[in-house]
Amino acid sequence: MSTHTEMLESLGLTLPPAPDPVANYLGTKRSGNLLYVSGRKSALVGKVDKHVSEEAAKEAARDTVLLLLAIIKQDLGSLDHIKSIVKLQGFIRSSAKFNRQPQVLDGASEVLIALWGERGKHARTATGTAHLPYGATIQLDMIVELHDT
Repeated sequence: MSTHTEMLESLGLTLPPAPDPVANYLGTKRSGNLLYVSGRKSALVGKVDKHVSEEAAKEAARDTVLLLLAIIKQDLGSLDHIKSIVKLQGFIRSSAKFNRQPQVLDGASEVLIALWGERGKHARTATGTAHLPYGATIQLDMIVELHDT
């Protein structure tokens, strides 16, 4: 078992099964020491501040980053190949008046920082949007730096 998988368990979290892509794309694509992780959507559907509470959306962001980590683990064999988290991009389906997208995205960022500490701190974008695929509340993608191999 990897160190990061053990750390997840100590946080009371587990990785879900890695989902297959729903269209013609890869789950991850490596370029040098960077790994680009394709966008994945939350199981939660609806707009924040209309159908979904901010807290539920924050939990969905946490669960969605776990999907990204599951894809990385499936493709690389271990989360221990990750040197640092470079960037997290989040789209939050929300009502026109909702403006706390950064606080929703903290649900994902907190997991990454808990697992990688200072190396888990990342650049990020939290964007509110009217629509996401399949009515999802959250969609995330990410760029990670890998250890030299």
